[in-house]
Amino acid sequence: MKNWRINLIFSLLVLSGLVLLGRLFFIQVMNHEYWRALAQGQQKFFAQTEGERGEIFLKDSADENNLIPVAVNKDWEFIYLSPREFSEVTEDISAKVKTLSQILNIDENFILEKVQNSDSLYELIKNKLTPEEVDLLKKANLKGAYLNSEIVRYYPREELASQVIGFLGGVKIGQYGIEGYYNEILRGTDGFQEGEKNAQGYLIKLNPFEGIQPGADLVLTIDYNIQFMAEKLLKEAEENLGFESGQIIVGDPNTGKIMAMAELPQFNPNYYAQESDAAIFQNSSIQKIFEPGSVFKPITMAAALDTQKVTPQTKYFDEGFVTIGGHTIQNFAQKVWGERTMTEVLERSINTGAVFAERQAGNQAFLNYVEKFGFFQPTGIDLQGEIFSTSPNLQKGREINFATASFGQGIEITPLQLFRAISAIANGGKLIKPYVVEKVIRTGKEVESQSEISDDAVISQKTANQLIAMLVNVVEQGYGKEAKIPGYYIAGKTGTAQVPWSALGIDQSGYSDETTQTFVGFGPAFNPRFLILVKLDNPKASTAEYSAAPIFKQLAQYIIDLWQIPPDYTE
Repeated sequence: MKNWRINLIFSLLVLSGLVLLGRLFFIQVMNHEYWRALAQGQQKFFAQTEGERGEIFLKDSADENNLIPVAVNKDWEFIYLSPREFSEVTEDISAKVKTLSQILNIDENFILEKVQNSDSLYELIKNKLTPEEVDLLKKANLKGAYLNSEIVRYYPREELASQVIGFLGGVKIGQYGIEGYYNEILRGTDGFQEGEKNAQGYLIKLNPFEGIQPGADLVLTIDYNIQFMAEKLLKEAEENLGFESGQIIVGDPNTGKIMAMAELPQFNPNYYAQESDAAIFQNSSIQKIFEPGSVFKPITMAAALDTQKVTPQTKYFDEGFVTIGGHTIQNFAQKVWGERTMTEVLERSINTGAVFAERQAGNQAFLNYVEKFGFFQPTGIDLQGEIFSTSPNLQKGREINFATASFGQGIEITPLQLFRAISAIANGGKLIKPYVVEKVIRTGKEVESQSEISDDAVISQKTANQLIAMLVNVVEQGYGKEAKIPGYYIAGKTGTAQVPWSALGIDQSGYSDETTQTFVGFGPAFNPRFLILVKLDNPKASTAEYSAAPIFKQLAQYIIDLWQIPPDYTE
């Protein structure tokens, strides 16, 4: 019995050994796959990343082999703080904060809040630093403030075509314009990278990224030279005319290719977050509706001519007004024109003449042509956020609504819808689909966009030819004379429209004293190479003849010289 203690201990040791062996057998044999997977999970890691975003380029008509980058990827500096290090008691914190605030032009309280977050090791202060800010920060050499860089979206041309390009948002999703519409094509394909670390946590193996693909590059139809000149002319006109906003669209009326889409005011997409009003991001050519005024009269005349109810020589007698259902419609400046032809109605922009032409066509036929010209549907342009109006007041069928719509009042359209409609006149009656992306380049392969033209003619070739000749007369001897270019036949039409109170956010019927002044024209008239629409919101000018038409002339002359278009005649 004296050895019972030894036997007990020995028995316990044997039992413990058997339990341990059983546990090892269970782990290493029975659950081998489970524990191996767990170990691999602790040793291996995966890093996910997105393929590089595709870049965006403009064309250069001066050099076909040259592409102008407008949206690229670049290393851009940012500054962050290590709060504990930055706020060491051995230094004057308030002086450091003040210096940082002055360099970065940000509020001192914002920096102090970051500094006081002592539990954090990293506090971002500002990204997308300018070269001047980087230089000043390096000279200041503030302890605890660090510069670093990251690959971000960069817009080297800054404000140029900003509403067309859009921008890449903070969550790396394209917003507005091209960036928004083509986001899925521009963004790269996500990929992952596998690595291994040892038991101490040190990296021992890193494999290449798998599955990652860059996004496609886009070449736009926008011509850098024409876009630059259009914006330059708008800026000069803004100084002279003091308008609130303005748009210029330039395109090929035969294909729908957009060569410029300029707008003021602009924004810098590199610093979009600094804009207080998101409305500035909107492209007014496709995202804001307006009542066009007399620039709509060619559409009314197209309906009357195409239904063969009038000819360019058809006459009527103008008394200066017409009364419809108790409403009196007058001509601009209450002018009385007497006996006039339909050609002169466009030349002198006579409101009562437009009413006459609409009545000859008939209300239903007029409405049908407005629809055929595409005013009740979007153009389908490849830009984000296009809107349209069905002009419900016009479609109610009241006589007065048809009458006012005949000269562009009470009908709501976008500038691009008007551009498309006038293009149908210029090209002989075909409705085109405007577009702004010419090529998609993915992994070196190019896919070119194809123009889309309706098979069904909006108007006949004969009607188009008649209208073109009438619109040439508008420029040669009518209210469009300011758009005349010696040696070239230019077709065009002015429009000066009062702005309704409702468009100004005022709950009141009727019209304000503010105006929208527009000129749309194309040339050379009988073999059109370009169509230009100029729209100015509330300029300090009496009519579009003295505001929008001169801008058209300057831009048209620039394009003629740039493309070396031969003259129609010599004087």
